[in-house]
Order: sequence, then structure tokens, then C-alpha cells
Amino acid sequence: MSRLAICIVLSILLQGCSTMAYYWEKVQGHADILNNQRPIQEAIRDPATAKETKQRLINAKKAREFATVTLKLPDNDSYRNYVDINRDYAVWTVVATPPYSTKPKQWCFLIVGCLSYRGYFSEQKANEFAAQLKEQNMDVYVSGTKAYSTLGWFDDPLLSSMLYKSEAYRVGIIFHELAHQQFYLQDDTAFNEAFASTVELQGIKLWFEENKKLQEYKQYRVAKKRDEQFKQLLQDTRQVLMAHYQSTKNTSELKAGKLAIFNQLKEKYTALKTKWGDYDGYDRWMSQPLNNAHLAMIATYNDLIPAFKKIYLNANKNFTVFYKQVEALAEKPKKQRDLYLNSLMPAGYARQ
Repeated sequence: MSRLAICIVLSILLQGCSTMAYYWEKVQGHADILNNQRPIQEAIRDPATAKETKQRLINAKKAREFATVTLKLPDNDSYRNYVDINRDYAVWTVVATPPYSTKPKQWCFLIVGCLSYRGYFSEQKANEFAAQLKEQNMDVYVSGTKAYSTLGWFDDPLLSSMLYKSEAYRVGIIFHELAHQQFYLQDDTAFNEAFASTVELQGIKLWFEENKKLQEYKQYRVAKKRDEQFKQLLQDTRQVLMAHYQSTKNTSELKAGKLAIFNQLKEKYTALKTKWGDYDGYDRWMSQPLNNAHLAMIATYNDLIPAFKKIYLNANKNFTVFYKQVEALAEKPKKQRDLYLNSLMPAGYARQ
């Protein structure tokens, strides 16, 4: 198959194409990445590669083997090549909701099914599409993403954007993206992201234990706990918004209540920072003009993690058994699947 044909197929696999411009953007974006990849070992040996980057690549290479041997993730050529993409993010995703709803708009594509976001290799193109949605009175959020997955249809390279400062996040993103290759369910973004995130979190724990880096893992857990508290704050706010939007049909009341709830979010965040000793790592995110779409994205990636963790524990922490149980669950009708997952969630949890 020619390179062009491969890229055309890949563009459909990744996001589909509602317009030729969107279609071609995918072709060009992924072709640029494929054309610049080289074996990780070659990049490590290259005198031009910075010392810090070399060390992170060595670490990533070990994590890739760990993913197959310990986490039982696909043994293929994904993340065995490296590309310096010369930018902070691999793709930019656009999330949108109605002005008085936290439920994200979905776009449906071939192969991958329906997704709660639309992705672009170009930040400019993402912002242009976001502007169109804003003209339709939608709440919109454009977010940079460090990696993406072709779901095993092609061998995804390791990207420079994936080389986080934190070792936990560097290895975790490899585990997460390979988990998407291990299993992917059409038309259920929340299911897929919670599954991949669960593999990521459990994989990070085992990685640090095997490498006898317990102190580093403790430091990661402190950061992770802070992250969980922040996301819980956003989830709580989303629940309040959902209740408010369902309480009235009056546009003025909806608008005023929405503004008040987001102001309360900022106040609660300030109080949470005090508990953290004024840690300011989320200040930049919170300084944005926040709207429903920001909270919809958080929910998409984090809603069902507790349920999948219970499935993993019930599988006696055996990844092979865990994957089989997830596959069996995915075969059930969505309504039955959601009821089961919700039954595993903590008390007081609700999904829109």
C-alpha cells in the first residue's frame, strides 16, 4: 500500500472526515510524523540528542518492554520508534456542549465510532473549528494533547511531547496509549478512557515497585492525590450544574445560576489551594474563561475509573483476566453495561 493510501486510511481511523479540509489535515499531520520517525536506539546513540532526552528515551524503552511483559499489553512495534515533533502537543482536541448542559456533543466517524471530541494536528485549525461552534452558541474548550492512538491499526511512534519531566507520567502515557490498542469499544469514549486510565494507574504503581523506587512513587502519589482532589472539585461542580440546568427552563435564571456556580468553583479552588500549601500548578487552567465544555472533558476521562479499578481488583490484579472481563462487559448492551458500571461507583455518584 502506498504511503498516501496508508495516510488516507489512517485519517479515517483517527477521526473521519466531515469535510475534505478536515480529511486532508489528518493525512498531512500523521504523514509528517511518520516521515520523521526513527528507532529509539538510533536517537539514543545520536550525539546530537540531548543528554536528558537520551535518559528519558532509555527509560521509555524499558517501560515499553515492561508494558508487554508485566501489563500484558500488545507486543508490536508501537513506541519503539521516536519522533521529535518540535511542539508541545501532538494534537488539539475540541470539546463542545450546549450552553446549559454538561453533556458533550459527539462526532461520529468510521471505524472508531462516535467520540466526544474532534481532533486536529494543527492548533490553528482546531481554533478555527472552535470559533464556528461558538457562533452556534456552544460552550467550547480547545485542549492540547500529548499523544494519540491509531488503536493498533498502525505502529504509533513515541513522540517528544510524551517525554514528560515526571517519570510516572512518561511511562504512564505509554501504558495508556497501548491500553487503547489492547481494547477499544466503539461509541463509548468514557468507557475507553476509564479503561486505559486504569491500566495506566496500576501500571505506574507496578513500575515503581519493580524498579524499587518507592520514594518516587510516594512523591507521585502526593501529586496524584492533589490531582484527584482537583478533579473531584470539578466533578462536584459539574453535578451542581447538571442539577441547575434541570431545575428551570428560564434562560435568565439558567444564565445567572451558571455564572454563580462557576464563581463558586473559583472560591472553592482558592480554599483547596490553601490546603495544598498554596501549590499553584492548576492556576493557569483555572484562569481560563471556564464553561461547561471544560467540565465535560474532565468527566469523559475520569468518570468511570473507580468502577474499572474494582473490576481489576475483582480479577485478582491479573491483567489477562481483567482484559477478558472488560471485553465481556463491552459485549453487553450499553444500558446494561452502564447500569453495571454505575453499581460499582461510590455512593452519591451520578452520570448525565
